[in-house]
Amino acid sequence: MSETPSCQLYLISPLDVGGSFPERLDRALAAGKGLATAFQFRVKGLTQHEAARLAAPLQEICATHDVGFVVNDDVALARRLKADGVHLGQSDGDLREAREELGREVQIGITCHASRHLAMEAGEAGADYVAFGAFFPSETKASEHRPEPEILRWWSGLFEIPCVAIGGITPDNCVPLVEAGADFLAVSHAVWGGDEVAAVQAFAKAMA
Repeated sequence: MSETPSCQLYLISPLDVGGSFPERLDRALAAGKGLATAFQFRVKGLTQHEAARLAAPLQEICATHDVGFVVNDDVALARRLKADGVHLGQSDGDLREAREELGREVQIGITCHASRHLAMEAGEAGADYVAFGAFFPSETKASEHRPEPEILRWWSGLFEIPCVAIGGITPDNCVPLVEAGADFLAVSHAVWGGDEVAAVQAFAKAMA
């Protein structure tokens, strides 16, 4: 029985999830068996109906690979899809209200930027994980917040709630984050910007 690695990959979708993306996701999850354990569906500017249509095949692929399917920013969509989780930014609504709407089984994650205070507040409000970042300049999303790996060490030394590192993470720069205690590395461009299978394998090698 192979044990789950202490740090896992949390794949975040590109904004375009149509076309060949379902096949790419399937390949990436197959390559990252046991390492890539969560996938975030992140689309912008679509109606809920359109988003649900695009999500359906991806959700099925995640279920096949036993990977958690998390919706970015949208509690109503997460409820409609019966998603495994929802990820909320600081301006995406109240965690306690989201919990009331989605129930106890759904994982709720919160963006905490570089703030210990926001992370502790999220933990007290019942978050299932907190996300810190961006640790490096990101191709996916601009962020003026630039925490040090030390914040991961501080969090994992004090709290049981998992922490996610996000922002510009690649196989070449991820080791300090893994060593500092990140439970998950959230990655998007580093995987989807090229050959997804090679990228996942490179992460596996670096994270080992």
